[in-house]
Amino acid sequence: MRKHFLHIIKNLVTAIVVTLFFSCDNDFNEVQKVGVLQNQPIGEAENIDLKYTEVKEDTVRLLANLLSPKMLDYSNRNFAFNVFPDGVVLYVYDDKKNKTTITSDYAIVYSETDIIDLRGDVQIATHQKDTLFTEQLYYNQKLEWAFTNEPFVFKSLTNSTHGVGFDSDKEFKRYQMLEMGGEIELDN
Repeated sequence: MRKHFLHIIKNLVTAIVVTLFFSCDNDFNEVQKVGVLQNQPIGEAENIDLKYTEVKEDTVRLLANLLSPKMLDYSNRNFAFNVFPDGVVLYVYDDKKNKTTITSDYAIVYSETDIIDLRGDVQIATHQKDTLFTEQLYYNQKLEWAFTNEPFVFKSLTNSTHGVGFDSDKEFKRYQMLEMGGEIELDN
């Protein structure tokens, strides 16, 4: 009788464990689905054509124009950001309406820090024909400052310089190149 009683308890415990295992598996699957949904963008936009303007004394001035085939909005995250997985073209205009063109294969814009992370075939071309080429570049919108620790090539009308590490204001008037080399023309 005792063996029979132990056998019944053993079967009952096995049945409960199996039931709990399968019910937990279903709950775990639901938890995984929620986690996946939280990692999805809150919005998606295609064929972006954003214009940033400024109004002064009843005059509207175009500051920048952002073009991109696709944008993913992750503003539902604690550290909000937007991803441009298919690249960007950004036209930035100065006070004299001179245009600087910035392109990259991929970009991330971090809302809280105003940092833009440009990646893959990054090019910045000014109206003065100065052009910077690199694989990754950060741009601080608040400070209007660009920087990279990656290899770069900087071409102007008279010089072609390369190196690793570059810091500059948005107009390439004040810049610093690290580990540089290339062909530089000096005034006598």
